[in-house]
Formats: sequence, structure tokens, C-alpha cells
Amino acid sequence: MGKPSLADLSAFAAVARRRSFRKAADALGVSRSSLSHTVIALEKALGVRLLNRTTRSVEPTQAGAALLSRIEPLLGEFDAAIDAISEVGGTVSGALRINCGEEAADRLLQSIVPAFLGRFPNVELEIATDGRLVDIVAEGFDAGVRLHESVPQDMTAVPFGGPMRFLAVAAPDYLARHGGPMTPEDLHRHRCIRHRLPSGRSYRWEFERHGEAMTVDVPGALTLSHTGLMAKAAAGGNGIAFVPEPVARERLASGALVAVLEDWSPPFAGLCLYYPGHRHVPAPLRAFIDTLKEIDGDRLYSTAGTARR
Repeated sequence: MGKPSLADLSAFAAVARRRSFRKAADALGVSRSSLSHTVIALEKALGVRLLNRTTRSVEPTQAGAALLSRIEPLLGEFDAAIDAISEVGGTVSGALRINCGEEAADRLLQSIVPAFLGRFPNVELEIATDGRLVDIVAEGFDAGVRLHESVPQDMTAVPFGGPMRFLAVAAPDYLARHGGPMTPEDLHRHRCIRHRLPSGRSYRWEFERHGEAMTVDVPGALTLSHTGLMAKAAAGGNGIAFVPEPVARERLASGALVAVLEDWSPPFAGLCLYYPGHRHVPAPLRAFIDTLKEIDGDRLYSTAGTARR
């Protein structure tokens, strides 16, 4: 093997970023064995080990980390050059992978995704719904969507959808039989529909009023892991659920659900699209961000598109 090629260096960078041959191979569309042979050949040509491999993990060596830090800007410049040439031709193409929760995906699918696909038919968009807070770089995603408070500090965040809030909701017949809670502490005397998080722990309901914050580990015989099902169960008279307002909006409008403790449920910064701020932004992602900003319009926060510190 002579001087390493751009493909060889890109292959190494994909593995080093993701700390996984399998994830890198999936992202590059090659077999794991082929990718492994490429990296081994690169190490042999350079005369230095770049990755430490065990049965459970892959970590860059000191030399590998140094090489990655030097070539990442160059790879970014290469991608930028390719994107610029493509845009001269008037087209945006390629793949775009976004990770988010189901409620966020539903929000995107309402208007932003249809508009984006209509304008950029040559882009292959994948939206992977996952309740876990994944490392979007390690998992091979271009961007993620999460609540503002959950966005990693080293990411660039583009808020959209405006402020949101969680609401405690119940069916009118349940409230007629059991009465409504006047304070969050009253929830201890009610049947609550608990929320199991992807991490496995039970979500503790969070309230705030006049600067006073309160967290309640509510009791309940029914536990669900999907907020849409929680709202449905509450509408069926099974107890009080605590869900994002958009999830319950239709049932609130129809009267199937009634909100309680509203004065303890102030709005907070809502959803953000986020992506690595220190890297070149691929043309498909840049086009998606532009579409999001245009569709979301005047609901965007003033911090949109800026890196959070």
C-alpha cells in the first residue's frame, strides 16, 4: 500500500468517531470485514497502531487521536467542496439521518418533512425514532431532535415549535368520581398513570409555580412507556397522566380530557434540532434547517442556529 487514499482516511475516521466497526460499516455501506482490512492496511502503511480493539470496544490510540484531529478538518473541507459543486448544478442530494423521539417525529412530519421532500427530491431522509438520548455522532446521525434542556452543550441548537409544557390530564368522569388535585402533593391520593423512561427508571412529575419547583414520584397501578398511550389511558378513565400538551390537545379540545394543576405547569423551551457545531454542515442538513426555519417562522427563538456554551 502506498500513500493512504482519501477513502482510507475516511474509513479510519468513521471508525474512530463511532468507536465501532459495525456502526461505521453501516454508515459507509460496506462490510465490517472489508472496513477492518482497510484500517489494518492503513496502520501497516503508516507503521503505527491507530485503534485499540477489544471484544467490547474500539478506542483511538494516542497516534490515532492525533491523526483524527488533523484529518477531520480536511475531510470537512472536502465535503464542503463537493457540496458547493453540487449546489452550482442546482441540486441538493445525498442522505440525511435524524434521530428523535416519536412525538418530535410527529411534529416534523406535520409540515416540515413534506415541504422538505417536495423541495429536495434527491435527498434520502431517514428519521429514526428512539426514546433514548443517543450520541448522534457515535451512532452515525447528522442531527437529532430533543427538548432544549437535553441538547449537549457542545452542539449547535436550532429551536423550533415554540415553547411547550407538560400537563396533568384526566377524564371528566374520573374527576367526578375522585375530585381533582389542588396541589402536586394531592397526586399521592390519586391513581396516576406512570411513565417508564427508556433508561428503565420511572419519570418523576415536575411542577413549578411562582419560582417554586416540585418533583413528585406519583403512585399508580398502570405504567406505560409511550405518552400517546398515556393520554389514551387517561381518556379511558384509568387515572391522571402527565404528558406533553400537543399529545393531549385533540382530546382536550373534544372534552375527553381535562387539564388539572395548570397553574403548576408553566411553558418551557421546547424542541431543538441539534448537530455538531464544529463540523462542516452537509448540504442536505443545511437545506433541512433552512426549511425548518421557513416553516416554523416567527416561532423560532433568538438563539436559533447558535452554539450553546
